[in-house]
Amino acid sequence: MANMNRSRILYILQILQEGSDQEHPVTIVEIITQLQERWGIEAYRITVQNDIEALVEAGYPIGVIRSTQNKYFIQEHHFSLPELKLLVDAVASGKFITQKKSQVLTVKLTSMTSVHQAGALKRNISLTDRVKTENEAGYEIMDALNTAINAGVKVSFHYYEFSGTKRRKLKNDGDPYILSPYTLTWNGDFYYVVGWSDKHGKVAVFRVDRIDDTPVLLDEPAVKKPKGYNIGAFTVKAFRMFDSDHVMVSLLCENSAMNTVIDHFGTKVKPKAVDEDHFQVNVEVSASPTFFSWIFEFGGMIKILGPNKVRDQYRDMLWRALKD
Repeated sequence: MANMNRSRILYILQILQEGSDQEHPVTIVEIITQLQERWGIEAYRITVQNDIEALVEAGYPIGVIRSTQNKYFIQEHHFSLPELKLLVDAVASGKFITQKKSQVLTVKLTSMTSVHQAGALKRNISLTDRVKTENEAGYEIMDALNTAINAGVKVSFHYYEFSGTKRRKLKNDGDPYILSPYTLTWNGDFYYVVGWSDKHGKVAVFRVDRIDDTPVLLDEPAVKKPKGYNIGAFTVKAFRMFDSDHVMVSLLCENSAMNTVIDHFGTKVKPKAVDEDHFQVNVEVSASPTFFSWIFEFGGMIKILGPNKVRDQYRDMLWRALKD
């Protein structure tokens, strides 16, 4: 009986957290009924009322609607409904989370509010049609990388790409990469780790879901960040996480492309009006196929003015694409 008395207050808290909110308060009679039906615990009105008062004194946000039959509810859950909707959408849409783990996480998130509000978290986002990673070790990989960053040590891991037959093929001739991880960043639906690569001799980027196994934390201290290292500036220069030589380019853009330019390079860009319909902007980018593909998307709305070397690289890529 003593054990029942000690656990009763916890069960009452569970009843309130799972089944109540401001629009759906519960009465003491309903709490007593649930205690009996779910756990076989007998309780009386005064004991339940005293338990609720003890929970309030302990700091739990329990509200009361006073009437002939008082009604109680959780005033504030750990996450508000709009916050949970945002998190569920992110989990469902994130390509770096497998479909299976997306579904598991969504169930866990819906348990963070009352059963009455959980229905509002059934979002109109398709999980089955979304291209998502198949790497089930994502959690462990992220945890290992984060631990290494906090500990300031290097990590070792294998990294793969897909062959023409859609088979995993280890890069670096199957040898592990040694990385001093600095930052984990989310860009373009995927997580990336940015750090000093011993193989490349510079700051490099690796997509987390392409890491083949859980990274091994090494005893060797990480290489210190280069002077002036800034993750925000680095990702802009690398342009959607594809690393290449960084170069300042001049772009001629139609006025309607301003939103796109700001989306990619930020509000600190300094456009210069060319005529009524165009502006010019100088930005630092990674002169890579990814950058050229981005230019091509706009069908002439954005053109490369210079330098000539970059213009020639873009022209050569277009000619190669046209060859039979």
